[in-house]
Amino acid sequence: QVQLVESGGGLVQAGASLRLSCAASGDTLSRLAMGWFRQAPGKEREFVAAIRCSDGRLDYADSVKTRFTISRDTAKNTVFLQMISLKPEDTAVYYCAAKYAPGWSLWIPKNGYAYWGQGTQVTVSS
Repeated sequence: QVQLVESGGGLVQAGASLRLSCAASGDTLSRLAMGWFRQAPGKEREFVAAIRCSDGRLDYADSVKTRFTISRDTAKNTVFLQMISLKPEDTAVYYCAAKYAPGWSLWIPKNGYAYWGQGTQVTVSS
């Protein structure tokens, strides 16, 4: 079974940068796709970014694609979300998710995640 632990959240001012980390255990990144989602109070969970770790194929939500970057460090079995130019509307609990995703399969970045972390809070003040 895959276990995920997020870290790196916190309270920052608008315009600041923050890097979130998701440490995976129970399997190696090479067989997984990893996604970042977020949920603000009273709002639906929304997709943020995803990476297929076998080949680095990426996808981003339109609202973040010019400001956020997803990446992985295979040696550390960790996926990152680098966020710059943070805005108050980025405030949410950010969740890491994982699914099995062979490199030959159809790339479906937004759906099908079977494993989830506990979340890390990101708060951006005005």
